[in-house]
Amino acid sequence: MIVDARAADGEVIWEPGTAVADTGIGRFAGFLRAQGMEIGQDYDEIWQWSVDNPETFWELFAQFAGVEFGGSQGPVCTPDAMPHTRWFPGRTVNFARHLLEGHDGTALIAVAEDGSREEVSWDALRREVASLAKHLREAGVGPGDRVVAVLPNVAEAVAGLLAAASIGAVWSICAPEFGAGAIVSRFAQLDPKVVIAAPSYGLGGKERDRREEFREIFAQLPTVEHVIWVTRHGSTPPVETPVPAVSWEQAVAAPAEPVYHDVEFSHPLWVLFSSGTTGIPKGIVHGHGGALLEEMKMLLIHSDLRPGDRYYNVASTSWVLWNSLISALGVGATAVLVDGNPTFPSVDRVWQVTAAENVAVLGVSAGFVHACAKTDLVPKSDHDLSALRSLQVTGSPLSPDGYRWVYGNVGDIWLSSMSGGTDIASVFVGGSPTLPVRVGYIQVPALGVRVEAWDDGGSPTTGKGELVVTQPMPSMPLQFWGDDGSRYHDSYFSTYPGVWRHGDYIEFSWRGILIHGRSDSTLNRNGLRLGSADIYAAVETLPEVAEALVIGAELGTEYYMPLFVKLSDGADPAAAEAAIVKSIRDSLSARYLPDEIVFMRAIPHTRTGKKLEVPVKRLLQGAALDDVADLGAVDDPELLEEYAQFALGRHAVAN
Repeated sequence: MIVDARAADGEVIWEPGTAVADTGIGRFAGFLRAQGMEIGQDYDEIWQWSVDNPETFWELFAQFAGVEFGGSQGPVCTPDAMPHTRWFPGRTVNFARHLLEGHDGTALIAVAEDGSREEVSWDALRREVASLAKHLREAGVGPGDRVVAVLPNVAEAVAGLLAAASIGAVWSICAPEFGAGAIVSRFAQLDPKVVIAAPSYGLGGKERDRREEFREIFAQLPTVEHVIWVTRHGSTPPVETPVPAVSWEQAVAAPAEPVYHDVEFSHPLWVLFSSGTTGIPKGIVHGHGGALLEEMKMLLIHSDLRPGDRYYNVASTSWVLWNSLISALGVGATAVLVDGNPTFPSVDRVWQVTAAENVAVLGVSAGFVHACAKTDLVPKSDHDLSALRSLQVTGSPLSPDGYRWVYGNVGDIWLSSMSGGTDIASVFVGGSPTLPVRVGYIQVPALGVRVEAWDDGGSPTTGKGELVVTQPMPSMPLQFWGDDGSRYHDSYFSTYPGVWRHGDYIEFSWRGILIHGRSDSTLNRNGLRLGSADIYAAVETLPEVAEALVIGAELGTEYYMPLFVKLSDGADPAAAEAAIVKSIRDSLSARYLPDEIVFMRAIPHTRTGKKLEVPVKRLLQGAALDDVADLGAVDDPELLEEYAQFALGRHAVAN
């Protein structure tokens, strides 16, 4: 039931009406009691038990999720400190088997940008995966070999992942809008044997021809032995390749029975890449077992996803949330794939698809909610959202006004704000449908995750601090691809030895959890440390502001803190500047006021929607554009060049 869509910051805005026993966390609690655990249904009690007894928790959760292990029985994890802990040594599993077997009905619903759709049954998906796996084996692909793809969010991408996983090959995928250089900088690290690719893709109502880029890509991937072209989603023919190539239809033509190669729990499953905006993208390697357990926990418990549900997560194939979308198959849910731009021709399309496909759980970014709040959309009135139970929000902190917009305009649903990362293919903190939702606050730490806030001295703090994890998680990376361990250590363990430092600021209180933005882009003016998220919350809710980017840059003895702003359509710059100054003064204090408000055409992001705070900071500090970002990995290369020109101009004035 909705309590009050006008609730103030920190107040309860929604309380659950569903019986606890009907939820994922309720069913898990009942399962634990059936196994002899003396535990109630209170979330905090279950969380405390899960982190106090991690081996028992993960062993029993695997049983609850229906994950079948082979191999020899042994300890749940080794006693080695992070990052050397190994989980379920001696046991075997296969990610694809869990997602494909034991389900029937509709596995996938694929919706194209033009509105056309298709349904893929589990039987059809199993057949296609089996046939593709047979073709890959005949092409010489075996366990540990790399299969990479450049594909949009279509059914073939799902089949490719599952076919590679079924034979123990290692999968990696890039969205087709990535530049050739960005694709090569990722895939060249992997020495792939097979590439699955579409010669074009649809975006914004147009077909984008990528043949020239593929000529460049193949010229720089000398280990490729075989290419599979996916052409049915466009009219562009494939290019000539230096190695044998077949169509997708040829690759899946031969009937085959499903075969799942049992691999060790920590056998590499996929390589996910960091944004690559600074330096060579990190190839983050997750294992079959760790990724499976964490995805199932996130979906079954923290998404309350159920068999038969339809799950729609707005994500491109390069974003870790796409992997979570596909993992919904392991719950017995139907994954809704939306190709092209999900907000074309407007943000309302997300709600149109949600209604048309009877989506039960919808995942969006905080930026999407904030964009909706600047329109006159009222999805609960405009569409039939009666099937929708939950809205998941991630990508960046959701503002209090974002919470209020959801409950005022979407309806009586459970809003689950969460925070995790590509690094763990899961969440550190998220939600529980059995607890109230408070405006602006994430509800709970995730089960099995001992997450804390630490100060600079490495001590737990009750205030804002570094997000750390003090116990290993099964989905922590096995390694970075091609790394001797030093880059992995420097990324997470150099600040607090033996403790994972994620790079976000977090705060715990009796109301819930706040994420204050990246600690590596923290603002530190006159000794006052500020979170960029605090400023965004004050500024981006203004009707005059479409989006903002705040930077704090040390320039010799000077500290420069500009606020870059993209204005809403028709907004007056002078009025916008006055509104921004007033909002920051009223919501925060005068100490948060930027040194300069700079109106720009737009705000730059990675291809997965992260604001480019650190690259812009480095530009302001005098770094060259080529040194701060791979332009093929950003959403608008020309825009970042405009920021570089601004930085150059400011240096010229300063000197």
